[in-house]
Amino acid sequence: MRRRDFLTLVGGATALLVPRTARAQAYPTRPVRIVVGFAAGGGADTTARLMGQWLPERLGQQFIIENRPGAGSNIGAEAVAKAAADGYTLLLVTTANAINATLYDKLNFDFARDIASVAGIMRVPNVMEVNPSLPIKTVPEFIAYAKSNPRTLNYASGGNGTTAHVAGELFRNLTGVNMQHVPYRGIGPALTDLLGGQVQVMFDAMSGSIDHIRAGRLRALAVTTAARSEALPDVPTVGEFVPGFEVSQWYGVGAPKNTPADIIGRLNKEINAGLADPRLKARLADLAGTVLVGSPADFGKLIADETEKWGKVVKSSGAKPD
Repeated sequence: MRRRDFLTLVGGATALLVPRTARAQAYPTRPVRIVVGFAAGGGADTTARLMGQWLPERLGQQFIIENRPGAGSNIGAEAVAKAAADGYTLLLVTTANAINATLYDKLNFDFARDIASVAGIMRVPNVMEVNPSLPIKTVPEFIAYAKSNPRTLNYASGGNGTTAHVAGELFRNLTGVNMQHVPYRGIGPALTDLLGGQVQVMFDAMSGSIDHIRAGRLRALAVTTAARSEALPDVPTVGEFVPGFEVSQWYGVGAPKNTPADIIGRLNKEINAGLADPRLKARLADLAGTVLVGSPADFGKLIADETEKWGKVVKSSGAKPD
């Protein structure tokens, strides 16, 4: 009787494991959506499309990119937060989601509670860049000029709460310089005015400015990451002159809360495989990206740390949504 009871117990436990294992092996059985909270053509969209090309090779189903721009990416994030937790609706997670957690007083979702971390993809430096007409070639020169000419320097961003905005606020907090924030409705118009000299400085994503820097239309003073960028190896970091300064844009994948752990694990495995593949890795490097290989917990920690960091900057700056 004891042996029979034992075998029955083992058989029951095995039966419980079979559906979960079969589900992980079968997923996905239909196309998967990756929701991007920004319009087509930007860094987030490009990153999502690169993953949308890679994942079908590994998982055998189409990954469809769905752009849901608006409210600083909150429209897309809310759509995923309220979607079925079955692995067929994913979110391209960006730095904006960490910033928005504090920037917006009232959201119809809680990002930390409602979105499960799946995997990081890459980190991209911003670059502190000026119009070449400005007689400044280094970060110390910029700080000295700004302090000698208070409120004469304008820094541009693609809107309140964007990475370019909070990077400028962090720089002001750490250096004490007095410069005026000029928010635009998108990074494109901001870059146009920087090139034209209507504004003097911007902390732009390197992927959007590197061609202008190489052509001499903009002057790079420093990159904003903790380490120098391979894309601009001779350009120092801001942190070399301003201790504690570090800013980057990062991208990853999230899913609705309660998405089965085995599905999240499968997606994490295949995304990490892509980040190790020379072809995809080279494409991300073309965007000045450094891959973020790791577990779902690793990506979750990055989001939590960035949410706390930018929450402090947003509160101290008094930034509000456009």
